[in-house]
Amino acid sequence: MWENRIFKLFIFWYICGVVLLGFDLLPSWLEWANAFFLILAGSLGFLYFLNRFGVISGSILGSFIFFSTFIVEWAGSDSGFLFGSYDYTERFAPNIFGVPIAIGFAWLMVMATTHVVARWAVPTGGFLYAVVGAIGAVIIDLIIDPVAYQVKQYWIWEDTGLYYDIPWTNFFGWFVVAFVLHIAIDLLMKKKSLIITAEQPEKRMVLLYVLMIAMFVMLGSIGGLLLAAFLTTGLTTLIVLIAWKRRPV
Repeated sequence: MWENRIFKLFIFWYICGVVLLGFDLLPSWLEWANAFFLILAGSLGFLYFLNRFGVISGSILGSFIFFSTFIVEWAGSDSGFLFGSYDYTERFAPNIFGVPIAIGFAWLMVMATTHVVARWAVPTGGFLYAVVGAIGAVIIDLIIDPVAYQVKQYWIWEDTGLYYDIPWTNFFGWFVVAFVLHIAIDLLMKKKSLIITAEQPEKRMVLLYVLMIAMFVMLGSIGGLLLAAFLTTGLTTLIVLIAWKRRPV
């Protein structure tokens, strides 16, 4: 019930965002809506884990993803650990210890959606499942990071790189974090004797994956980040088509 309500609110918020951001109509006093958008997406990811693994295991998994990624992001912004040296601005507030709360929710969305994509592509799980899930996460960041840095200025990179002045260590860090978390999810799947499955939540997560990327592709295209837009669109199409064709029926 709550999942359906939050999903409807997310779709409403998504449509409003497409109109306001697409036509540059978002007033400065409504900047908080960007963070709320990610909080809604992350909440859907958390609810998916509850549906998939049950209330107790799903809550533990969701909390672990939220707090572990928040700590890693804090370490990254504080010391350059794993991702490279960067700083969050106040445009993505509220922040705790210099890290936006929405970041933890964003990782919940990333992990829930890429879990389904990877599980469809590699139903047997294991190492290859974690690799596909990590690649799916990096694909999201190929568009999110340039938009957040170059267009929205949510954070500022102190290190540089060839891809929109973003260091390669950032994408390596995304791969490592997502890979480790997917390994944890895979272990949980194999440990539980009862795993709740339902077709609608699975498809909803894949739809969420595509919608989130589409939103940032739109922003990237408007902001002139055409390489990121085309690259992400192509890779997203490829991984989703592979997952769809191999999904369990």
